[in-house]
Amino acid sequence: MQNATAGRRAASDEDARALAENFDIKRIDAAFLADPFPTYRALREYDPVHLMPDSSYFLARYDDCLRVYRDYDTWRSDKHIDFRPAFGDSLLYEHHTTSLVFNDPPYHTRVRKLLAPAFTPRALSRLQPQIETLVDRLLDRAAARGDIDLIDDFAAAIPIQLIGDLLNLPLDERGPLRDWSLAILGALEPTLSSKQFDTGVRAVEEFKAYLRHHIRREAEGGRSGAGEVLAALISGSEFNTNAPAGERLSELELIHNCIFLLNAGHETTTNLIGNGIDLLIRHPEALADLRTHPELIDSAVEEFLRTESSNQLGNRRSESDTVLGGIAMKAGTYVHIGIGAANRDPAQFPDPDRLDIRRQPNRHLAFGTGIHACAGMSLARMEARVAIGKLVASFSRIEPADSPVRGNRARFRGFSHYPVRLAQ
Repeated sequence: MQNATAGRRAASDEDARALAENFDIKRIDAAFLADPFPTYRALREYDPVHLMPDSSYFLARYDDCLRVYRDYDTWRSDKHIDFRPAFGDSLLYEHHTTSLVFNDPPYHTRVRKLLAPAFTPRALSRLQPQIETLVDRLLDRAAARGDIDLIDDFAAAIPIQLIGDLLNLPLDERGPLRDWSLAILGALEPTLSSKQFDTGVRAVEEFKAYLRHHIRREAEGGRSGAGEVLAALISGSEFNTNAPAGERLSELELIHNCIFLLNAGHETTTNLIGNGIDLLIRHPEALADLRTHPELIDSAVEEFLRTESSNQLGNRRSESDTVLGGIAMKAGTYVHIGIGAANRDPAQFPDPDRLDIRRQPNRHLAFGTGIHACAGMSLARMEARVAIGKLVASFSRIEPADSPVRGNRARFRGFSHYPVRLAQ
């Protein structure tokens, strides 16, 4: 019996080693998209700084990922070089190389400074009643129906509504926003089909045309104060002649950063809420604990972020020669930050595959860290706390009504559909 057990363990180790050695982020299969964590575990154990066929590296350890995030002098976010092969001179290239997230200082600093006042604790405290009212309305509808799609009818509706309000978008004009967002962000997957490319380009074109009209309507009509984030961006743009000349956003920069805010604010929060509720459904003991102790919602949300990170991948390019994880790397080396892998690193998180809604400390990397930490992370957390907390408190039964459908994306992990049955 001992020999048989040892043989199975050796075979398992051999399989895991082969899984790590053969991993290529550009050649992933349906099994990886459904559950990437066995692959991440194999990489951490056998090849944590993994060289791939295109000469880029995949980082699977927490400490290596953290170092890249913090050393922004060496590891740069600017994607003008990296996006050219996939996007060419397309509108996707224009968008992703103009938005906040894929740029470095001084441009990154200038845009982030404009956004900062909208995400202060005081500003967020003013938003909480608005979020609670929205969630209550959605839950009332859910109670009346009994069966809903967790994503379409709840998780996605919350951030679209909120970011739409912050940008003062008329309610009857918000219909296309989610599809545009999914198309544009879908183009950031490690591999890009011609269909994804064409859909993404068309989404940017339509989104730009809509926002150009909306921003001019707001700026010229003097109504920009109604949407706090949009007002801040307009005040620092060429529409405000009193803004310092060298620091004004052009109209194009303003448009693309509004697109970025809608996309980022929608995607991460939708996935966080959907993934969090899915985890509770699959771990009824955690759901029971949260029902009994609703004060655990803060730590529960952090654990959802760690266990099923909405954003699984980041990327950087080295500005100079460096050494990372014991590997010498030349200037220009491209690395994939394995956020999902780092957040289950046992060196940082004891028993990392176990959902523990009481976990402390919980220094996950779901929102990144350093100068590029997600600007809207506090807002996303607030939305998730309100949405998940109220859902759990409102229904004694939350269960799948049919098989959930994953989004089948490597970078952004979440569901596209999740039918649930609810009972009070």
